[in-house]
Amino acid sequence: MPAASRLVPWSWWAFLYLRLALGVSFLSGIADRFGLYRGRNVGYGNFAGFVQYTAKVNSFMPPSMIPFLAWAATIAEFLFGVALVVGLWVRWAALGSWLLLILFGTAMAISFGIKSPLDYSVFSASAGALVLALHEFRTIKVASGTSDRV
Repeated sequence: MPAASRLVPWSWWAFLYLRLALGVSFLSGIADRFGLYRGRNVGYGNFAGFVQYTAKVNSFMPPSMIPFLAWAATIAEFLFGVALVVGLWVRWAALGSWLLLILFGTAMAISFGIKSPLDYSVFSASAGALVLALHEFRTIKVASGTSDRV
């Protein structure tokens, strides 16, 4: 069996793992901000705590924008998380995840310094989302019989 043929199943599992890791991480953050985690290792505990954190991360934004940003992030994370876990519109969910995470990492860097998003692997997760989106684009191109070169 050629080496490339042996790698196909492993790459499928790797991209499934990446898709699920991103999706479940988004949904876990939402569960935390709505108080579904009780006890230890709770980040926000409730939505008010998440809004306060949103204000800290976006310290450069007008205070009137903070509730909108908190809800927009929550809705985006929910939609991207569900789509990634279920496997719906993976390319678009991954692109949206990439954009959301790159914006979050940039806001963290502006407000807290570059060490914060690096320590929390925000840019790594963003890169993973972009790789997933590009993989999905290539898969669609190959499946349709067109060239996979962009």
